[in-house]
Amino acid sequence: MGLDGRDRVLAYAFGMGVDIDHAVKLPFYLRAVGLRDKRGYYWRSSLQEPVALLWIVPLCVFLGTLLPILFFSIHVVMDYSVRFEKMPFYPYSPWVTRGWLTSIPDKVKEGIVFVLLLAANLGFYWLHHRV
Repeated sequence: MGLDGRDRVLAYAFGMGVDIDHAVKLPFYLRAVGLRDKRGYYWRSSLQEPVALLWIVPLCVFLGTLLPILFFSIHVVMDYSVRFEKMPFYPYSPWVTRGWLTSIPDKVKEGIVFVLLLAANLGFYWLHHRV
């Protein structure tokens, strides 16, 4: 995509940085479970749920760029493609979902998302470097 400077920082922050809440929740996990692997432990916060768009959209207007929405949306699509519990409107609603297309195995959905992102990257590369 040819991102430089501020745009690159925004892409990383909203594409991957929203997972920082896992580090924040680590002490709670260790206190509740210890060092065992506990599948299904709720690691998420409102930072990586769609409700975060309530502050991301105004931020985009303020910054004059759609990059935070774009990369946050990619993150949400990938998160919601697996069947772990999610609370899209947390803390405003206790409603829980397991994402979409729950009848399709997670590995298949992850593969599709990978192929789509790879195609998008190749498309951006081709557009940027075509002669």
